[in-house]
Amino acid sequence: MPLGFADHVAVGNEEWNPWDADEKNELAASQQRYEAYLKMIKYARSHLEQTSLRVQIWGKAAIGLYLWQHIFGGHLEPADVTAQWREGSQKAGKTYFSFLTGPAVVPGYFSVEAEHVVLVLNGREPAKVAYATQWLHYAQTLMETRKIQHVAVVLLGSERCSNAWIQPYLKRNGGFVHLLFVTYDCAFVNEEDIFQWPLGVATYRSFPVVEPSWSMLHDPRPYLCNFLGTVYKNSSRETLIKILKQDGLDKHCWIAAREQWQPQETNESFKNYQDALLQSDLTLCPVGINTECYRIYEACSYGSLPVIEDVMTPGDCGNSSMYHSAPLQLLKTMGAPFIFIKNWKELPAILEKEKKMSLQEKIQRRKKLLEWYRNFKAWMRQKFINTLENSFLPSDKG
Repeated sequence: MPLGFADHVAVGNEEWNPWDADEKNELAASQQRYEAYLKMIKYARSHLEQTSLRVQIWGKAAIGLYLWQHIFGGHLEPADVTAQWREGSQKAGKTYFSFLTGPAVVPGYFSVEAEHVVLVLNGREPAKVAYATQWLHYAQTLMETRKIQHVAVVLLGSERCSNAWIQPYLKRNGGFVHLLFVTYDCAFVNEEDIFQWPLGVATYRSFPVVEPSWSMLHDPRPYLCNFLGTVYKNSSRETLIKILKQDGLDKHCWIAAREQWQPQETNESFKNYQDALLQSDLTLCPVGINTECYRIYEACSYGSLPVIEDVMTPGDCGNSSMYHSAPLQLLKTMGAPFIFIKNWKELPAILEKEKKMSLQEKIQRRKKLLEWYRNFKAWMRQKFINTLENSFLPSDKG
């Protein structure tokens, strides 16, 4: 019942009464119900406000865009990826998230509008670690001056899992960072306050959020497989190219190998790469410095099944009591429907099997892959939100 109507009734009651007793009682009862309903809304709203978190995410590494645009499905204004300052917001669970990114987001030069902060940092190499440390010191100062209450970090970790530098900042070690989400199979992940986070797509090369289309699912794809990438000397990638060539399988696959890594794609090479993913049934994912690579997630985006070289790479990754199936513990735990191989010598048999698969079987496989990837992102989002709420919201346990 609209408020105006109820107010009019109240005024009318004093002057004259057009209703008989029954209608009058009914009206009073409905008025009471309406007032009770208003009270309930008011209570729910105040209760919600009490239990709500306001979280500001400071995106100081490209992996933040994977978190915000791909996992959260969030938008940014302005849309221009080269803008100095971009922001977006979203209500999720009991939490109101705002996201800031861009070169103009500098410590001390923007408004801290939440008591809870998620810092997205790059810890991949010493120069990046030095920059990340400046942000951590800024957050620490805000904690000490009671401007903020909680800090979580999403970290693009080292490809060799050399992440010891972050340890002293963690609350468990006497620091102030309550939660850490870190990429790769980092040995000190414990699923209590330190969690594995997916590498995601190469947002630093502006890999887009891809919406699955009818043709992506149903069209026959001209290539059995693809590999566009750098072939390092004496690497398993050399073995892979050799095997493709000696069996004449390279005729069935889109292969573009280069000898040097290029961080910046040209528009043409990037378009080629996206076309290769879209036009191949399988995407070959040889190990680089780490087993996990952007290519895995980019292939999923286009419904091209990753064929993964499932071997541990040198470094400190995976040596943990938590990890029974490293590498790619997170993806395996989530039941990723990929093809895992230990040696590229297994590839010819896989491609022979591909040749015999019907289009209908391939369509079913694409559907399964795209659905898995959508669910994976939704699960990561939910896990992230739940973890923050469980850690940052006061416990109801009296």
